[in-house]
This record gives sequence, structure tokens and C-alpha cells, in this order.
Amino acid sequence: MTSSSNGNKPDLTPRRRFLANLMGGRKGKRISVSNPTSIACTELMDRIGIHFPEAHLQADQMAELAAAGYEILGFDTVMPEFSVQQEAAALGCEVNWGSDTIMPEVLTHPVKNVSDIVIPEDILEKPPFRVVLDAISLLRREYGDRVAIIGKVMGPWTICYHTVGIEDFLIMTVLEPDKVAALLDAYIPVTVAFANAQLRAGADAVTLPDHATGSMVSPKTYEKFLVPMHHKMLGQIGGPTILHVCGKCLDRIPLIITEGYDAYHFEWINDPQKAVAAAKGQLSLFGGISTIDCLLRGTPEDVYHQARYNIAAGVASIGPECAVSPETPVANLKAIVAAAEEGY
Repeated sequence: MTSSSNGNKPDLTPRRRFLANLMGGRKGKRISVSNPTSIACTELMDRIGIHFPEAHLQADQMAELAAAGYEILGFDTVMPEFSVQQEAAALGCEVNWGSDTIMPEVLTHPVKNVSDIVIPEDILEKPPFRVVLDAISLLRREYGDRVAIIGKVMGPWTICYHTVGIEDFLIMTVLEPDKVAALLDAYIPVTVAFANAQLRAGADAVTLPDHATGSMVSPKTYEKFLVPMHHKMLGQIGGPTILHVCGKCLDRIPLIITEGYDAYHFEWINDPQKAVAAAKGQLSLFGGISTIDCLLRGTPEDVYHQARYNIAAGVASIGPECAVSPETPVANLKAIVAAAEEGY
């Protein structure tokens, strides 16, 4: 599209630009740049003096680090949850909260049967949940209607990975499928409650990672367990949702379309042109820029070219395909914005 035709389009605010791309609405002068997952890197932390693990555990520091994605990098969104362990910690798992270069990890897996699940009545007040909700509230008060805020909550499949253990849980899908279905059902209320609480706190949309990646879960298994579970869950969440699943997932985009998500946050390994074709206009596609080969190991020019490829392919909102490596250069993240600013 020529610059003159771009000039006839409205210049939307970052929040409106993101929401329009999310929901398939009007296009402004350019595509939005969003981060449904973490863009916290050590260079960004050093610039503002906010570090891990404090930014996982203190609302003011969590909010300030998230805000740097807009203030320093120029993204249209802020996303204040940098780990994938908030639910596990609130549900009784021991967690090592890591450091600037080591992401949090679960140390214990207390659940082996449905009867082992203990969901506190006041789970939304548990510190791992409260810190995220308070950070979202701080960001909404600071940015009002200017910047889009994305929340994040793990889906029941991912919660099972953390509370049961990945290997044990995946073995269960083969040997004890009824137990798997019961475990997923038991965790749906956790995902729904945390998602809706984030929306009430001020999130515009919620990323929902449910890590049934193509290298670990077949399309048949995805259809058997995740599709019905997502149908049940999404009917209870009162705002836009963005599914995040890593890896090769072209073969399950037709299934994702049926589940009710507004967007799918996908990886570069799924060629953007093929992903857009598979989505058939029924699902917004987000992300598409390689976190390792491009953002970590590449140059700003590499990032620019990959971003422009995604835009030309018809991706709805561009950004890193997943949480970025701590060593990712700020210049590479800014190159995504530079590519977007050239317009469609």
C-alpha cells in the first residue's frame, strides 16, 4: 500500500490500534506491535533499574518493567506477567523465582490424582495472583485509554504440567484419559477466575498459554482433550482471549478456530502465509517473529525483514513469537516497531 493511501487512514491510539487488530476491525495507518508474552530482557531491566525476581513478586516493579515495553520499546501493549508459574505457586507448588537470566521454575509437583487438588477459596488474594492484579490496576490508572494492557493466565493443560509434572501428565493422556479429563475440569475454575479478575482489574485482553505444542501433543490428542475443555472454559471468560501455543501448530489451526479464541499467538516456524491461509479470516494471528534465530541472534535488519514478511502475509499484530530470551538486544525489539511504522 502506498504512503498516500496510508495518509487517508485514521491515526489510531496504541490501544485502539491493538483492539482493532485483535477483533478484526478497521485498519489504521499501521499494524499494531504487541507482546502477548514477556519482552523483559536484561538490557531493558538495566535501563530502568528493575530486575527479577523482584518484578515477579512486587506489583509496582512488575508494572514499571511492563511499562518499559511501551515507554522505551514503543510497543502498543504492556503485559505485566513475566513468568508462567503464578498459578502453580498459588496452588501450592514450590517455585524458584529465578534471576534476571533464569526464569522461574516449579520445584514440586504435588498432584497425582484429582483428590490431591486443593483450590483455596481466596485464591485471588494469594500473593502470586494479587501481584498481577495489582500491577494491572496500576498500569490502567497510569495509561488510561492510551495503551492496551494484556493479562496472562495459564490454561488447565499448562497448570497440569506444573502441578502434576510434564512427563507424568503426558503418560496419563495415554494410560488414564478419564483422569486427565477430570484434572482439566478441576482446573477450569482457576483459569476462569484469574482471567476474569484480570479483565476487571483493567486488562483489555488475556493471553491464555495452553502448551499443547506440536512436538509433544498430536492433533488427535489436542482435539480429544483441549477442544472440549476450551469450549467449556471460554464460555465463562468475559473478554477477549489470545491462545498461545508454541511449536509447529499449522495442523491444529482449524481446531483452534472452533474453540472461540479471538486470536492465536503463533511461532515463525509456522510460515505466516500458511498460518493466515489456515485461519481463513476467522481468527486473528499475533506474533510471528522468531525469538531465537531473529530477535536473539539476528540484527535489526533481520528483524525488520521478518516483520515486513509477517505484515505482507496478513498477520493481524506483529511481535515476538514467545517470551524473549533475557539476552535479546533492545535494538532488535525496537526494529519491530520501526517495521510497523512504515505502514501496511
